This record gives sequence, C-alpha cells and structure tokens, in this order.
Amino acid sequence: MKRFLIVLMTLVLVGTALFAQGAQEPVKTDVNKFHVGIVTGTVSQSEDDLRGAEKMIEMYGAVADGGMIQHLTYPDNFMDEAETTISVIAGLADDPLMKAIVVNQSVPGTTEAFRRVKEKRPDIICLAGEAHEDPGVIQSAADLAVNNDFVARGHLIIKTAHDLGCDTFVHISFPRHMSYETMSRRVAIMRATCEEFGMKFVLETAPDPTSDVGVAGAQQYILENVPTWVAKYGKNAAYFCTNDAHTDPLLKQLLAYGGYFIEADLPSPLMGYPGALGIDLSAQKGDAEAILKAVEAAVVAKGGAGRFGTWAFSYGMTTTCGLVEHAINVVKGDSELLKLSDIMKAYGKFTPGAEWNGSFYSDTSTGVRAKNHVLIYQDTYIMGKGFMGTPSVVIPEKYFLIK
Repeated sequence: MKRFLIVLMTLVLVGTALFAQGAQEPVKTDVNKFHVGIVTGTVSQSEDDLRGAEKMIEMYGAVADGGMIQHLTYPDNFMDEAETTISVIAGLADDPLMKAIVVNQSVPGTTEAFRRVKEKRPDIICLAGEAHEDPGVIQSAADLAVNNDFVARGHLIIKTAHDLGCDTFVHISFPRHMSYETMSRRVAIMRATCEEFGMKFVLETAPDPTSDVGVAGAQQYILENVPTWVAKYGKNAAYFCTNDAHTDPLLKQLLAYGGYFIEADLPSPLMGYPGALGIDLSAQKGDAEAILKAVEAAVVAKGGAGRFGTWAFSYGMTTTCGLVEHAINVVKGDSELLKLSDIMKAYGKFTPGAEWNGSFYSDTSTGVRAKNHVLIYQDTYIMGKGFMGTPSVVIPEKYFLIK
C-alpha cells in the first residue's frame, strides 16, 4: 500500500507539472484549421470597415458556422467605453484556434488590448488597421500597423485641389482628432502645401460625434453651416473633414451649394455618397466597379462632374479585407508579415486595376523608419474626369520633415 501511494503521488505531481507547463505554452493548432478575429466599428461610425468583415465571412465562413472568421464590433462611443473596446478585442484570445486578430479602425484602446492578447497568447498575430493612437504607441504592441499615408496625402490632396482650380482649402475637424499625431502632422503638411501653391488654408471646427451631441448632432451642425461656409469662402474652395459621420452631410450640402471635395479622410465611393445622393446601391452590393459607376452617374447628374472625388475602391473595406487576407497568408506560410510586397499583394486582390503607393512610416524626430508600420494610398478618382495619377507624383522631401 505504501508503495502504491508513493507511485500515485508521483503521477499526480508529474501530471500537475505537465499541466502547468502546457498552460504557459502557446496553443498549437493545425495550420489548416485556425480562426481569424476581426473587430470593427458599427455601420453608423465606419460602415466600410464592417462591410469588409462581411466580405471575409462570405469568403471564409463564420466561426459559428464552422468557418474561419469571428467578427465583433466595438461601441460607437468608444472614447467613453474604452474598457469595453479593450475587452472585446482581448477576449478573442480565449479562442484556442485564434491565430490572428485584425482591428480596423484601431481606435484608442487597441494598443492595450493587443498587450493583453500577447500576455495570454503571444502566438497570435495582431494587425492594426488605420490606427488612431500615435505611431510610437501602436508600434509597441501591434505586429503590423497600416495607416493611410497622411504624409503623402497631406500634399497630394492639396495639389489635386490646386490642379482642379481651387483657391481655398477648408479643413473641418475637432480637438480629439487634432490631438492625434497622424492628423495634426497632415494638417501641417496641408497648410504648407497651400502656401506653396498660393491657396488660402482655413481651419473650421465641428462637434465630435462621440461627444454628448452624438452623430445626429454633429451631422446637423455640418448641414447648417456649409451654406455659410460656401458663401464665405466661395465656390472654388475644396473641403475636407476628418470624421466619417461628417462626410455625408458635407457632400450633400456641397452638391447643393457649390464647392469641391477631393476625397474623404478614408476614401470610398460608399463614404457619404449614397446618403448624400439619396441612391440605393443594394443591387450593386459587393461590386466595386458597379458602385463607382452608379455613384459617378449620380454625381454628374447633380452637376458635380470634376468637383467630387474618391478612391475607386473603399479604403476601409480594402484594409479589413487586405489585412485579414495577409494574416491568413502569413499563418499558412505563404507570405512574410513585414514584407511590403506581400502586404500590397493582399490589398491588390481586392482592388483590381487600381494603383497604390506606400512606404514604411518614418519618424520626423529621428528619421528612423519603423519596421512594422506601413503608410499606403490609392490613386484619386475625380467623378466625371477620371484618375489623377497621384501615385506617380514625386513628393518633395521637405514635406516628410514637417510636423
């Protein structure tokens, strides 16, 4: 009996040690069976990002149905519900088959969420689409971050407006966005480019949709103020807003009162245009070329030819799809996580025929290029005119040093 008890105790101790060791090690999964998590905003805040998630579910199936994709959303009022946002993202790490998490847009709290994911599961690849947090912050936790090229576009949007005959550029935003390094740096570049081309640069402030006024209040402010702005700045002024919710009412009023709109903060034919134009695109759902054609026809019919632009393919939708596709390729061993050509290959799958350009983020203070942060942009398309050839424009080096 004593010998039996000794053997039994030994087995228990060995089993406990093995259990503890296994709990600390990354979960090993079959490379052919794994899950990818996607976290986006809701339809009211970032519809295109969410539609990208739906596209990936169509392609790879939902986890609930035995597929690969698990899609969740963070709260509309994410600034006041940061802990909920963090919990939504970090909770995906509880799935033993989870191998990659894509957040688009990566609102404040994403960095902390990725840190918590890595504490639980260091094997999970964390990808940040359109990071709101400062570059140095998101770079510390994300395996890969991708933003629209706020440096190049700060110059190119103004240059395009100038090429179209605009004499004034009106930038609409609010303090929260202007506290972001990416947006404040872009504003500085826009201002400097306006000076170069002899254009007037104007800053206008509008309510933050995440504040007490909400989306409805912020949109009403734009509706009420655009007629005054057009009267004040003239019909040769181009307008730009940093928030998706402002885009719909801005486009609606510019179409009615005059003015130019080069492209949205996160460009897409679906960004503001359907609501502003009052058109139903359900028949064109999922067909990017048909959507652009329908939007362009409606803009031209309202007299907006040569004054309103976009990217031919949605940036928000493409970023969701492109990052998920890239993550899948990396997990399968078909791509390298930080290889720019592999990233572009994944994006290109969803934007046939569109030109892209981009580079790794460069810190203005040190001149050091980040290894895990990419800035990208697509050619600008002006309705009734066509592509403007922006990816081939050489950006003067001085603009990369402005901050």
